[in-house]
Amino acid sequence: METLRLEIVTPTGILFDDEVKMVTVPGKEGEFGILPHHASLISLLKAGVIEYEQKDGTKGVVAINWGHIKIEESGVTILADGAVAISGTNSELKAKIDEANKLIESIGENDAAIMTAKSRLESAAKGLM
Repeated sequence: METLRLEIVTPTGILFDDEVKMVTVPGKEGEFGILPHHASLISLLKAGVIEYEQKDGTKGVVAINWGHIKIEESGVTILADGAVAISGTNSELKAKIDEANKLIESIGENDAAIMTAKSRLESAAKGLM
């Protein structure tokens, strides 16, 4: 099984760094998926949800307010201004989702962009419960 390295970095440090099967990100021009051996690319990211699948099949979700992504054949590096990893028990998940919603609201864009990002967050989080 082929994998790629995913690294998610914020101003406060590394949030995630591991091998994954695939990654889906909220690109500035729309959501897109990344698999091993993806063509090299640099892009802007908008507020939304990064979803990934680890080698063991575990799914992960990280909410971001905006950032940049650098894709190479062997790995993906995401530099996010702000990010919240959505994980833990059900009560911890609810607290993380509230924190992620506040992060998304901080983007200060139009209401439609905020509602779209929040909807995507809610949908992704349901898959973890």
